[in-house]
Amino acid sequence: MDSRTEESIQRAIESIHQNIDKRITIDDMAKTAMFSKFHFTRLFQRMTGVSPGRFLSAVRLEEAKKLLLTTSLSVTEITYRVGYNSVGTFSTRFKNSVGLSPTAYRELHGFTPRICDETRRPGKRTAVVHGDFATPDSGGAQGTVFIGLFPDTIPQGTPVRCTILDRPGPFRLESVPEGVWYLLAQCVPSELRDRSDAVPVVAAHGPIEIRPGTITPPLELRLRPMQLLDPPVLMALTDVRRTALSSAAS
Repeated sequence: MDSRTEESIQRAIESIHQNIDKRITIDDMAKTAMFSKFHFTRLFQRMTGVSPGRFLSAVRLEEAKKLLLTTSLSVTEITYRVGYNSVGTFSTRFKNSVGLSPTAYRELHGFTPRICDETRRPGKRTAVVHGDFATPDSGGAQGTVFIGLFPDTIPQGTPVRCTILDRPGPFRLESVPEGVWYLLAQCVPSELRDRSDAVPVVAAHGPIEIRPGTITPPLELRLRPMQLLDPPVLMALTDVRRTALSSAAS
């Protein structure tokens, strides 16, 4: 993908962030990028891994998470601030994506008591997904790493399998069910852990198809700073990490 095309898609994403409280259509985004709607949709999907509409929805929910934790605005006020017209619709989508209702998310300060509930995903458990994460450079981000397998390219809801490492390195996800999964890893460097403006480092891989008898080769992945083109991480990975570590230490 050439740099001019990437700049056009980035311009459309920046426009989403700047107009999050407004009604935004795919046509609006395509005009900002100066492409036809069809061409824009195809390029956007190729560059981000998700459709423009799903990316827009994820950005709205990401902003809602920030407002819930950093302001005293009511859930109703936040609903309209992030472009929803119905509190019920907003609350349902928030809970499905983040794992907690907006009210519970605020009351628990973004924490969630459960990462993986293996009883929720039926089917045979057949394979192991394993590999190693390298840091962006020799100095590397040294922080806790959340790793999860999701049914989609947007990390939301409950991962089918997950694990937490105390630093980047080898990982292993066992008893992975049959299906097609996407792996996401996120690490917030230790020195930035308590900063709301911290930019995490991430890695993604997929699709990973698991069928009976599948033997997956080891994955060699490199963590990198999260970028504008990356879909927002909707589940509260950083807060999940802290909860798990607190439980392990108690």
